[in-house]
Amino acid sequence: MRAELVAVGTELLIGQIANTNARWISERLAELGIDVLHHQVVGDNADRIVSSIRLAASRSDVVIVTGGLGPTQDDITRPALAEAAGVALVRPPEIEDELRDRFRVRGREMPESNLAQADVPEPGRYIRPERGTAPGLVVSVGEATVYAVPGVPSEMREMMEVTVLPELSERVGPSALVSRTLRCYGLAESRIAELLDDLFHASANPSVAYLAGGGEVHVRLTAKAGTREEAAVVLGPLEERVRERLGDHVYGTDGDAMEVVVGRLLTDRALTLACAESLTGGGLGERITAVAGASSYFLGSAVTYAPAAKRSILHVSAQTLEGPGPVSRECAAEMAAGARRLFGADVALALTGAAGPEAHGGAEPGQVWIALNADGIEHQDGFRWPFDRELIRRFAELAALDVVRRHLLGLSLRG
Repeated sequence: MRAELVAVGTELLIGQIANTNARWISERLAELGIDVLHHQVVGDNADRIVSSIRLAASRSDVVIVTGGLGPTQDDITRPALAEAAGVALVRPPEIEDELRDRFRVRGREMPESNLAQADVPEPGRYIRPERGTAPGLVVSVGEATVYAVPGVPSEMREMMEVTVLPELSERVGPSALVSRTLRCYGLAESRIAELLDDLFHASANPSVAYLAGGGEVHVRLTAKAGTREEAAVVLGPLEERVRERLGDHVYGTDGDAMEVVVGRLLTDRALTLACAESLTGGGLGERITAVAGASSYFLGSAVTYAPAAKRSILHVSAQTLEGPGPVSRECAAEMAAGARRLFGADVALALTGAAGPEAHGGAEPGQVWIALNADGIEHQDGFRWPFDRELIRRFAELAALDVVRRHLLGLSLRG
């Protein structure tokens, strides 16, 4: 079954709100084994909404339209859907009665404009709302079935879960899609694509796809079968081959971000971690403490942004600050040693650098130094990333956490 999503709302086009509905619906349809081939976003214009629905219906088996079902002048999905289907709107009395009852129960008088929400294309049917006042709609446009649901996320999800998804599940029959995302660090997307080129072209089921962002690469593996168990069996051999080729660059799966993986490793080994931050200004500590249970292994972070703070709090030597400078291998090493002493941690991590846009401490913008200090280990690693200030800071946090991961797993620390 082929599906297409049409989101209605000028606020989406101008970036006032994000189209989170499309992501949620796509994920739910994928779980049923339904292929979502296109997304459209269209503003509050009747002619364009009609054209978008007709285009979607011409190339899909099912179309899901979100938004534009409210009572105001710019909520025009109902008449547009009727026009796309070439049918008239009728007003079933039971919907009107339900609308009036909803307002009466709340002790409010219903504005007459709300009556437009009782209109239904004929032939067609409506989906009774539980949360809001806007009924959903189901109507045929050509050979496609079109579902129109509210744009308010909670109201949309209610109608999808109670009505739309169960109906579609019956239509597609036994079918399931399973995806697994391997999260990778330390290899460029292009290099990963080279390593997996034959697997990418080998089969449409299971399949391989890539997504780069935030300093890492996600490799998504997907398989379709009659049940989730069968799809997992299809997926298994592909995942094994991908892991063999990418090796220790695969650090986690699905929702396991780097800070989650590092926290789990520290917990399993009953070790504690402390940080010293300059470049990231507390961002590394914030990232670590975003993980539930971090208090069991994270002792704290000393944010020593100014050279004087590095000297007084972490005891970085004057010779280092005046010689190699605050952005140097030597400074990072002394910051890590100072953080370990200050907090009494098993492992200490330090970050210093020049985020830019101008040079700092004798270092070019984008220069980053990471240091790790643990029993018998003093490791430093340097990078230079020619990106904007925020990306440099976020990438540095990820790289620093990967150093801890590799240390805890006994892997090469590089650098």
